Amino acid sequence: MSALPATPLSEVAGEDLPVETVDALALAARDGDGEAFEKLVVVTSSACYQLAYRLVGNGEDALDVVQETYLRAYRGLRRFRGESSVTTWLHRITVNCAANLVERRSRSATTVLDDEVELADQRPERDPESAASAADDRGRLVEALGELPHALRLVVVLRDVYDLPHREIAKELGISQAAAKVRLHRARRLLRELMFAQSPAMDGGASERGALLRAGASEAS
Repeated sequence: MSALPATPLSEVAGEDLPVETVDALALAARDGDGEAFEKLVVVTSSACYQLAYRLVGNGEDALDVVQETYLRAYRGLRRFRGESSVTTWLHRITVNCAANLVERRSRSATTVLDDEVELADQRPERDPESAASAADDRGRLVEALGELPHALRLVVVLRDVYDLPHREIAKELGISQAAAKVRLHRARRLLRELMFAQSPAMDGGASERGALLRAGASEAS
C-alpha cells in the first residue's frame, strides 16, 4: 500500500550495516556475547517498532510488543541457526507477539470474527489504496486504519503494507488462507467506507463514521 510506506524487518540492516553483519551479531549473541545482543537490538528496534505499531495501532501496545519480541528472541537465541536472516526471524516473532496481544484484546472485548462469509467486490478499483492518491486521502486512510478492529488491521497491514502472501499471513496468525482472504476483504471494505465517511463532502461525517464502526464491530462479533 503505497500510501503507508514501511520497511519490512526482513529488508533492514540497521545503521547501514549489511544483513550479513546483523546476522553475525545474532550468532555472536547466541554464543554468549551480551554486547552483540545489545547491538542487535539497537540496529533492528526501529523497524521492529514500526511493524508492531502498524499491527496494534498505538504506541503503548507497540512498545509492549517490541519488549516481548526481544525477550523471546533472547530466550530463543540458542535455537537460531542462521538458516534465514535474523531480521526475518525477528519479523516472525514480532508478528506473533502482536497477534497474541490482539487475541487477548479480542477475548477481553468478547469479539469473535466469523470467517465463513462469501467474498465479493474484489475489483481493484474498489480497493482503498486507489482512493489514496492525494495527501488528504492518505491522511484519512491512516486515520481509518487506526480505527479498524485489531484482527482486521493485522491482516491488511501484513498484506498491503508488508506485502506478505496470504499463505504467510495465515501461517503467522494461525488461521486458514480462506480466513485471511475474508478478513482482508472486510478490512479493505471497512477502510473504504470509513474514508468516505470522513470526507468533508459528506454531511454528518462523525455520526456516519460512528455508525460504520458499530456496524463493523457487530459484523465481526
